[in-house]
Amino acid sequence: MITRTTTLFGATAVVVALALSGCSGAGDSGAEAAADANLPAGDEVSTTVDPALTELLPDDIVEKGRIDVAIDVPYPPMAMYDENNRVIGFDPELGRLLGQKLGIDVSLNKQAFDSIIPSLQADKNDIIMSGMNDTPERQETLTFVDYTHGGFAILVAAGNPNGVATQHDLCGKTVSVQKATVQGELLRAMDCGADPVVVTELPSDLDAQTALRAGKSDAYVADGYVAEYVAAHTEDGEAFDVVRDPENPSGFNPVYSGIGILKEETELIEVIRQALQALMDEGSYQKVLERNDLAPYAVDSAEVNQGTVQ
Repeated sequence: MITRTTTLFGATAVVVALALSGCSGAGDSGAEAAADANLPAGDEVSTTVDPALTELLPDDIVEKGRIDVAIDVPYPPMAMYDENNRVIGFDPELGRLLGQKLGIDVSLNKQAFDSIIPSLQADKNDIIMSGMNDTPERQETLTFVDYTHGGFAILVAAGNPNGVATQHDLCGKTVSVQKATVQGELLRAMDCGADPVVVTELPSDLDAQTALRAGKSDAYVADGYVAEYVAAHTEDGEAFDVVRDPENPSGFNPVYSGIGILKEETELIEVIRQALQALMDEGSYQKVLERNDLAPYAVDSAEVNQGTVQ
């Protein structure tokens, strides 16, 4: 979808709870989820608290003492585990930075992608940071604070045996995608005449990749930065080829992605937007992008609901 400080100014970043068991959500208390893994480590980016922004936090968040973040793991480079089973990647690192800037704990809670919006509606989580595309349909429920802009890429087996060169070449072919993603909707909407794309939706992104490796699909489609990462890191880069859009280096059908918050939570939306803008102004947002090879997908400012802009 890696920031760390030597001092967290009272805002300790909380690692994914129950990550190894595959369960969703943290414990009843943010302190319960905190452990040695939340300490500053490596060369992650850090920031300082802005007391003026802390004052803008909604009362219920202040009373709880943390922001609960729904995140689908693994979904590299947006979210993944390091050798110590600490969650790293663009979303957790940016989430921890937001907590530091706001002076509040952040609990990163593993959540299956297709249940991530319901987890907000059930008050299990406060915000979504999971590489979620900002779309008009999702805006019926969420407001997005957008943080990247890019399209999707196509992965095919090494050597590209089916000669896929363009998006239209997917017509008549079986394409694997993660369930509940925008890519599935885009593929089904393609104008292929009598030879539509056969979309195979699978529970996780890894399942969609595995389908291609096993020959059960002709291609796998995901956000461009995810597809590029998968191609580079699977079998030392020998398993897949990336089909890129020559007319749009940031990917086919570029869209905005961002932090999703229930649209009625106006106070929380605004303080998250201002905190993200502060991280942009000081350069730490850009550093997190660069650490995760996402610099080409940067946005210039923290804006909301740009998914309606074509």
